[in-house]
Amino acid sequence: MPASSLRCFLVLAALAINTATGATPSNTAAEAAARWAPRGHYPRYFLGEQSYFTVVGAAAGDREGLLNKEGTLEVDRAAFSIEPFLYAQGTLTTWNEAAPSPSLALGYLPVPSVAWRGRNLVLDITAYATDGAEAALYARYRVENTGQERQRAKLWLALRPFQVNPPWQSLNMVGGVAPIHAIRREGPLIRVDGRTVVALTPPDRFGAMAQGAGPLIRALARNKPPRGTQAHDPQGQASAVLAYDLDLAPGAARDVYLAVPDLDPATFADTAQARSGRGGDFAHAALQASLDHWQAKLSRAELLGPPAARGLLDAVRSNLAYILINRDGPALFPGSRAYARSWVRDSTVMASALLGMGYPDTVRRFLAWYAGFQYPDGKIPCCVDSRGADPTPENDSPGEFIHAVYEYQRYTHDLGLVRDLWPSLVKTVAYIEALRAQRLVPDYRTPDRQAFYGLLPESISHEGYSARPVHSFWDDFWGLRGLADATELARRLDAPEAARFAALRDAFRADVYAALKLTMERRNIGYLPGSVELGDFDSNATAMIVNLGSEVPNLPQDALRQTFDEYWAYFQKRRAGQLDWDAYTPYEVRTVEALVRLGRREQALAVLDFLLAGQRPKAWNQWAEVVWRDPQAPKFIGDMPHAWIGAEFVKAVRSFYAYERDSDHALVLAAGIPKDWLESESGVGVRRLPTGFGVLDYTLKRGGDGTLRLSLGGDMTVPPGKFVIRPPLDRPVRAVWINGRPSPAFTADAVTVGEWPAEVRIETGGP
Repeated sequence: MPASSLRCFLVLAALAINTATGATPSNTAAEAAARWAPRGHYPRYFLGEQSYFTVVGAAAGDREGLLNKEGTLEVDRAAFSIEPFLYAQGTLTTWNEAAPSPSLALGYLPVPSVAWRGRNLVLDITAYATDGAEAALYARYRVENTGQERQRAKLWLALRPFQVNPPWQSLNMVGGVAPIHAIRREGPLIRVDGRTVVALTPPDRFGAMAQGAGPLIRALARNKPPRGTQAHDPQGQASAVLAYDLDLAPGAARDVYLAVPDLDPATFADTAQARSGRGGDFAHAALQASLDHWQAKLSRAELLGPPAARGLLDAVRSNLAYILINRDGPALFPGSRAYARSWVRDSTVMASALLGMGYPDTVRRFLAWYAGFQYPDGKIPCCVDSRGADPTPENDSPGEFIHAVYEYQRYTHDLGLVRDLWPSLVKTVAYIEALRAQRLVPDYRTPDRQAFYGLLPESISHEGYSARPVHSFWDDFWGLRGLADATELARRLDAPEAARFAALRDAFRADVYAALKLTMERRNIGYLPGSVELGDFDSNATAMIVNLGSEVPNLPQDALRQTFDEYWAYFQKRRAGQLDWDAYTPYEVRTVEALVRLGRREQALAVLDFLLAGQRPKAWNQWAEVVWRDPQAPKFIGDMPHAWIGAEFVKAVRSFYAYERDSDHALVLAAGIPKDWLESESGVGVRRLPTGFGVLDYTLKRGGDGTLRLSLGGDMTVPPGKFVIRPPLDRPVRAVWINGRPSPAFTADAVTVGEWPAEVRIETGGP
């Protein structure tokens, strides 16, 4: 199996996770109780089964909830959850009997729902959030009578001392039990330790009890909920239930709303009552506001395709939303629980995805914030969290930070931020230079150490080497890209450092390629290695080098080809079930973009199709950090959704439509579009797509005469390397007309357009 840049397997080994209990006494006790209780009375994960979830939050909020596939809502990090139960005709319905079905609003908005479908009753659980002065996490419970007769039932909403996050999620926290020591009701307010649930729909009854983690549900199954208005439990098992009596005519539905506000709950409840009497109208208006906000937010740039592309393009928009939700203030986080920290590595990829789809302000805030954590010697921290900058040496960080600034300037043409950050960038270059200086001494001219000469020193790099830091080409190519970008930014600023940065870039490039050549010779390998010491095969790391773009023409082409030939051979065996594999990480989706850039369209589409099957649940358009072959395996999955992976996916699909080819400064169009997309009446295209050369509009479709018709518009300048059109073709290009005039600027599989706007007609023919 190719090596890959993933934290999770290393974390699994380091923590030696007990997959059933999370290795805490409270989780061990809950697991034991769950195995004796009726199935459905405890969270699924206490039965040793995976429980998938998604994030619920606002684009500008700092708190995120989690909704799992069973319909349980965790109100905050490591906090209690709200779990629904239905009681009708003498029977209690739990997640086990309900066969829950997840969905997103309109198929892509980050407003998730879970539907329980019974014989005559449907319970639809929807979670959403708002920000601003009335920021809150909301839950709507809609019960509908789908039968032909009147239905009387009870909706019970239990406040339980369990997280949605499973126990084996034990990186930087422990999932499973979330102790509740005190619950009390104060009118519409339910005080749960330091948090408050606002019953915007007043319950018909409320009951709290100590030692209620399991007994509460047994009481509900007997239709005997507790009646106390408060409970105290030093063991942290206090629980409570809000009871709603339902009397529904055929086809009728009733909505119940709860909220967990960020600010003063009493003021929030008073505001809700003042606006709508009983709070329902207020909560419904908040839901509509959330839907409207996300529709507008996710329409800045549009990728267009036929109906068959709907699911893929919906997933692009969902993952953009997940990036925005997972962040806290200016900080970009790859996740809301295990990975609620800001890595510059993850953030650079997320920044690129955001810039390429129209969110420059978010990136600007991140860059200005992260620069403030730079060390006096110019070191860029690998990671920043609530404790400050992490001092762990990860030598990809300086190049990544410079590249993120360059990408921001490339897409926005804003030199103001570059000027503001220029002292920081100069120090970052000096830090790269100082790192290299450690390997430019005579000791590294000896035969046994020659391959290290001029490289960046050992580090854990992309975390694939944390067991043993090595001289990683991942670090070196990020550093090389950083020096190249610093040189270009200096030129654009007319800064005096431009010539010196260029000299550093060229010297470093020579040393990197010398090391690459020597490593391949000494290891007798034909692929591009991941590190000097190991000579390891790491196609995921090589994919990053390809996606950075500028060095592709300089790489040993035979080795580049062999790297992805070997990856493709491995992929085919895995897909066909000829390999015994346990799990993979969807960071692999960066390989899709690399294959597009290398002209391997059909391979890219096949890999993406395989990876899409790892979205769990599919309807939520998301990936966990780890995809286990057994979907129910009770093992670490990282955060869901994982925003770094989501960003790699966004970049990959964007490359189907357009990507900037830095080696010759061309804008390449349609290089990953599937052939059957062009057979639809609408064809494919983009609207308001930011590029390094302006904002692009285009449509590409097949005309009635069988030719391909491309319409180029927007607000562009012609790129120095022009527009290069690489559509899917059955036969070679035979003739091209640009704005009504024949053009000789084509090859068998590509057309070059040096005009804008342009109407292009492409005729194919031959065998």
